[in-house]
Amino acid sequence: MNTKVENLENSLVKLTVEVEEDRFEKGMDAAYHKNKGHISMQGFRKGKAPRALIEKVYGREIFYDDAINAVVPDALDEAIKENDIDIAASIDYQNDFEIITLEKGKPFVFEVTITVQPDVELGQYKEIEVEVAAAEVTDEEVNERVAAEQDKNARELTITDRPVEPQDKVTIDFEGFVDGEAFEGGKAEDHEIVIGSGSFIDNFEDQLIGKNIDEEVEVNVNFPEDYHAEELAGKPARFEVLIKGITVKELPELNDDFAADVSDFETLDEYKEDIRAKLLEQKENERTTQIESSVIEKIIENATMEIPQAMVDEQTDRNVNDFAQRMAQQGLDMQTYMQYTGQDMDEFREGFAEDAKTQLESRMVLEEITKVENIEVTEEEIEEEMKEMAERFNMELEDIKKAVGANGNEMLEADLKITKAIKLVVDSAVVKE
Repeated sequence: MNTKVENLENSLVKLTVEVEEDRFEKGMDAAYHKNKGHISMQGFRKGKAPRALIEKVYGREIFYDDAINAVVPDALDEAIKENDIDIAASIDYQNDFEIITLEKGKPFVFEVTITVQPDVELGQYKEIEVEVAAAEVTDEEVNERVAAEQDKNARELTITDRPVEPQDKVTIDFEGFVDGEAFEGGKAEDHEIVIGSGSFIDNFEDQLIGKNIDEEVEVNVNFPEDYHAEELAGKPARFEVLIKGITVKELPELNDDFAADVSDFETLDEYKEDIRAKLLEQKENERTTQIESSVIEKIIENATMEIPQAMVDEQTDRNVNDFAQRMAQQGLDMQTYMQYTGQDMDEFREGFAEDAKTQLESRMVLEEITKVENIEVTEEEIEEEMKEMAERFNMELEDIKKAVGANGNEMLEADLKITKAIKLVVDSAVVKE
């Protein structure tokens, strides 16, 4: 088998493969055996007509498609390995595959255009300067967490001896009218509304203040000009409202007893210190992530590379599929999601394309750093990573090894090299606060 590689622009190569005549004939024979049971010819039982006769009647072309499918995959795989071609995106056979010669008595020749890994020219990647604020936790942030826990443990008290006040939760029946006619969606019973929450349009809630239980109230409002229901947008409306009940939220007192009830600590001060420590750990982790992303972003800016569109498209597809799987886990299919967001698939994919390009650029500069720095991964490190995976997924180590397999082992090694490259550039970075 003869091959020829021609380098094209934009990280593309044209691979020409010449398959020996007898090898293609074996493919033709395989195609014959695959299809002969479906071919009827006078004088022969079904499946017994000789290949030569079938070709004479119907032409050799009857077997071409299946013969090509039988020959091309192995021949192409051999040619790619022989020429050490580093494929970066799946081959689009519909657009990137072309038959050059397909004649009896001649070698079968085809060409494939392949997207290969682009060249990466690194700029500065060590001692990168980034500015990231120090991880700090304020008293206000701690108090907000305490207040949230306090609110979570609040109880509701029923009010019967006073009218509606701000912050009350009020149960109402209501019906709305525009131009004297009731409108769709404007009626509800036993609806709960917190006065001052702004959950109703205009000054609806304010007009309930001072009203008593069992009192009927006329509320007049104006729908916003940009209201989602066009038939109501900008119009005045009248609501007939019945006050049915009032409750208030009673917060527990912030003291040592509260801390003991909601945590493993005996005092409020200890509880707050624990919250502060956890917030600080969270912020430090976020800061580490921000430093890492900022450093890599600058390394990408300093590097020179051109990411082929086929790679971006493929990564975009992976990201979209990942998103669809997450939606499916929540019981939502993509068609329904599209209806909710008012997007079509092209618009949706476009939102993922930029992230896909950044992901590829990031990995490529880091892979180049692993080569330049001769970063290696030991068998012991791979074994340790698999042990952590087994623990993380609650599986036996041997089962993890079987699941990973040889190809997965190579991917795991590559990922560990990337991790080391990240550590190298981040450790050398100059971080200013």
